[in-house]
Amino acid sequence: MEDGTIIMKQRFPSPHPNIRLFIVTYFSQGLKVKGLLAEPDDDQIYDGFLYLRGGIKNVGKVRPSRIVQFAAEGFIVFAPYYRGNQGGEGDEDFAGEDRADGISGFTLLEQHPRVNPDNIHIFGFSRGGVMALWTAIYCKTAASVVTWGGVSDMFLTYVERVDLRRMMKRVIGGTPQKVPNEYKYRTPLFAVDELFAPVLIIHGEQDNNVSIEHAYRLEKLLKEKDKPVWSWYFAEFTHYFPPNINRKVVCDLTQWMKNQTKKQWA
Repeated sequence: MEDGTIIMKQRFPSPHPNIRLFIVTYFSQGLKVKGLLAEPDDDQIYDGFLYLRGGIKNVGKVRPSRIVQFAAEGFIVFAPYYRGNQGGEGDEDFAGEDRADGISGFTLLEQHPRVNPDNIHIFGFSRGGVMALWTAIYCKTAASVVTWGGVSDMFLTYVERVDLRRMMKRVIGGTPQKVPNEYKYRTPLFAVDELFAPVLIIHGEQDNNVSIEHAYRLEKLLKEKDKPVWSWYFAEFTHYFPPNINRKVVCDLTQWMKNQTKKQWA
């Protein structure tokens, strides 16, 4: 079977009366990977929304309430769990081969009978930022990309996150000094020439999980390459925004997405 093909779709309890949730098993590089699919409970056609989570393993898991929040703004949302998680085959390798799980998730949305294939948007939070950028680099038809508190430079993550170094060395195969090509392979900044979708960068300037420097580096490079980029920086916030602000930013970013079409940037 081809990447993005749904093998199994099981109903999952939804916290929203008008949004249906499903646990999906789909193919990615021959692996059976799991994810969460949210569909408005009607027969309408919607824009697609690929939600790429942060963290690794049980840190930063996909939350049904978050997926429903985006679906309620008028999208069909798919959120891969990434390989090796929650019963899926394979092992995560932190934006290495597992980036295929995002790319296959994009294909899944393209094939969804109720998704407009011309308007599929990509969203990444935290580690999901690199996943989102890589997915857009590979999936040229992406309508837009939003990275919120997103990683853009894996070398910088290793430097900043002393608490993650042990995991990164184990998963990636060593330090940036020992295996620089593995870190380069995972860093989308080296491939932004191939990124054509408009990009929105959202970041809290007090973020200690993913520093604002990730956002600055991405914005600077995209501007140097004459790529369409917007940035919303919040001086007072960290990696996590207060609930009321969070809700407003969700509303604002989904409206921004709907204002972008791939035809504008083709």
